[in-house]
Amino acid sequence: MAIEIDDKLLDKLADLSRLKFEGEARTAIQADLKRMLNFVDKLNEVDTNGVEPLIYMTEESLTLRKDEVREQVSQKEALRNAPSSDSDYFKVPKVLDKEV
Repeated sequence: MAIEIDDKLLDKLADLSRLKFEGEARTAIQADLKRMLNFVDKLNEVDTNGVEPLIYMTEESLTLRKDEVREQVSQKEALRNAPSSDSDYFKVPKVLDKEV
């Protein structure tokens, strides 16, 4: 199964990931994507008949620690080192634009 990594697909991936690929970076991303797809195609050639799926990487069971309340920081102490805050919250720059 060969998927062609053309400009249209690269533009769609860039839009979905909210990234911009220009110049040499665009060529490098295109080459990387081709290498990844070729690797997956190579893996598809491996005969896996009779091979049980791997569920866990180790035979050891997961040991969970008990949750314990330890030293606590007050809200005022937490906000003291914040670069920007109001009376109760951390202020952070807007990250996403709302598109309708």
